[in-house]
Amino acid sequence: MTRVAVIGGGLIGAGWAAAFAGAGLETRVVDPDPGASSRVAATWEQARGVLARLGTLADGARTPAVVATFPQGDVDLVQEALPENLQLKQRVLADVERRAGRGAIIASSSSSFTADAIAVGLERPDRLLIGHPCNPPYLMPVVEIAGGTATSAEAMAMARAIYEAMGKTVLELRKPVAGHLVNRLQAAIWREAVHLVATGVASLEDTERAVTEALAPRWCRLGPMSVFALAGADQGMAGFLEALGPQFQALFDDLGAPVLDADTCRTIAEAYKTADLPPLAAIAADRDATLPVLLEQVTRMNRERDSSL
Repeated sequence: MTRVAVIGGGLIGAGWAAAFAGAGLETRVVDPDPGASSRVAATWEQARGVLARLGTLADGARTPAVVATFPQGDVDLVQEALPENLQLKQRVLADVERRAGRGAIIASSSSSFTADAIAVGLERPDRLLIGHPCNPPYLMPVVEIAGGTATSAEAMAMARAIYEAMGKTVLELRKPVAGHLVNRLQAAIWREAVHLVATGVASLEDTERAVTEALAPRWCRLGPMSVFALAGADQGMAGFLEALGPQFQALFDDLGAPVLDADTCRTIAEAYKTADLPPLAAIAADRDATLPVLLEQVTRMNRERDSSL
């Protein structure tokens, strides 16, 4: 059985622990905070129903254990899920590396730092890579993996094998970049949403609906390139670029570049607070109840499509 140690029992760490434990992996969360056990247990209770609906809850899966110190030399994968503080990650992983054993892979959940930045101070940077989930890790299928200049092909292959055995979709970056793939795409649309709301072009509610009711339904089946290739009719992407490339370049040039200074943050926070949206707890509950159904349908349709090609 694959043995996993999750470093940190916060939001992402507890979510990762539920994903690993739900897949039947031997999972321990390393966190000296006395409140970590209750957070991990609460996340596990929330995740079990989601995993069952997804059909990925292993028989006999049980609540992840929480320990205060790292287990000595008996893990296959270390999944770091510490706060996004580079010095903290470097310091903790340097200590973890000495305890984990030479065969262990270390995967960082960092959403912004590269493997090269995190690996500073490690004796074996060839075992370190980025293993970044979408939140919450027990629900969302994608894991991004990205190596550093010293990461070995063996470590990348082993990490991929572990994640895919859990049922995850693995996206592998060909070279490291800050923010990786998903967050850079997500940041691009959020940046424009912030610009449109902060400058009064649209309400926060309509900006949300522009995504959930106009963009997201297509994106369940089509990526951003295919959406526009279809707009090129029988000429595909080349036809679209010939017909509308200049207009989109003008749109690129007109997109906003907001700065998240105090005024902008205050404006966006107040707009969200006063928006006609459900409470966050209700949004999270709806997400956990409805996305498994949607993901199951999308997965089934993708398999049917792939088998017909």
